[in-house]
Amino acid sequence: MKIAIVGTGYVGLVTGTCFAETGVDVICVDIDEKKIEKLNKGIIPIYEPGLQVMVERNIEKGRIQFTTSLKDNIRDCEAVFIAVGTPPDEDGSADLKYVLAVAAEIGMSMTDYLVAVTKSTVPIETSNKVKSAIQSELDKRNEKIEFDVASNPEFLKEGSAVADFLKPDRIIIGIESDRAEKIMRRLYKPFVLNGHPIILMDILSAEMTKYAANSMLATKISFMNDIANLCEIVGADVDMVRKGLGSDPRIGNKFIYPGVGYGGSCFPKDVKALIRSSKDKNNPLRILEAVEAVNNDQKEVLFKKIKKHFNNNVKGLTIGIWGLSFKPNTDDMREAPSVALIERLLEEGAHVKVYDPVAMKEAKHKLGDRITYCEDMYEVAVDSDALALVTEWSEFRIPKYKILNKLLKNRVIFDGRNIYDPAEMKENGFIYYGIGRKSLN
Repeated sequence: MKIAIVGTGYVGLVTGTCFAETGVDVICVDIDEKKIEKLNKGIIPIYEPGLQVMVERNIEKGRIQFTTSLKDNIRDCEAVFIAVGTPPDEDGSADLKYVLAVAAEIGMSMTDYLVAVTKSTVPIETSNKVKSAIQSELDKRNEKIEFDVASNPEFLKEGSAVADFLKPDRIIIGIESDRAEKIMRRLYKPFVLNGHPIILMDILSAEMTKYAANSMLATKISFMNDIANLCEIVGADVDMVRKGLGSDPRIGNKFIYPGVGYGGSCFPKDVKALIRSSKDKNNPLRILEAVEAVNNDQKEVLFKKIKKHFNNNVKGLTIGIWGLSFKPNTDDMREAPSVALIERLLEEGAHVKVYDPVAMKEAKHKLGDRITYCEDMYEVAVDSDALALVTEWSEFRIPKYKILNKLLKNRVIFDGRNIYDPAEMKENGFIYYGIGRKSLN
């Protein structure tokens, strides 16, 4: 079986590699020549646990190839997955120009029946536009070649994307023909042998499911952050509240950890896009509008705590930051809370020192030479006036307090993920600020 994957970002590269792992012949296509050259050498452009080894293995076995040309490789492909970016426009709507460009190229290049599968996160009704773009190019060629479109949204978590693909909670497929269903079922058969369900539905419902899922998770995060801020005001402990909530099976204990807001490539973009789509249909989603507003405010929480502690003046102070990626086990800094914090500190005249286990290269690309990059977590603490934990990487969980005591100018820690025990912090001589907890001085 042969398929093509257009786009070699997180979704495309993980999807193509995992399909190749099952014996499928995979052609991965991208217009970035330098990226393709590196991929053919086994050098991947992202940090994702387990992916590097899998790419190298499947290149060696000849099951995956990387190219800049779909036209030269589309022959005999039974499915072409569209996995290109859908960045937000200025109004928050998803920009479909890359998706529709791929659809047009499929129409220009296809020689036999295939299924065009939207893997990118796209607004509802996008598959209709994909179908029209393909058909338009076939009409220009005066070709009568049958094809189907399908929606197969991804539910991969950065940092565990390979495991999520190989052992999915569910596989959602929006389909409109038996022929396309047969191809998609065959492709996914290796991943459902242990009972993971394939859920078939109409295409519009599949497109909506992806947006609704991400928006629900974002809603849980913003809700808990709102509750955490109220806990601080009234003197409650949000960790206790969280445990009480999470014990209710109707609510569950996932995505109810307070912090400094959500980021990454999915939640901010998808929430914005669904809000925009709903407004276009004259049916505003008021809860999601509040979710987005709360999240934007939450990215300011650590900065406000730092500024308040230093009597509203951080000019000339050095603030150390642990963690830059929007979550652990990824180097992705898109919409990362760390960036919002750093920008605010720099605006107020503070000096910033940073360390992240894998996101330093991306940070230099995004933030330039305006901040100091450190080799390890303790170098960050040297002569810093305070330390802020932004991303909960494992190596930050049990710091050496004696070393920190010697290195920090002031023993002040701002914990943006509530990974430290406030009582333990106090015992070791630190002033401690968490999220939704009482400050300990």
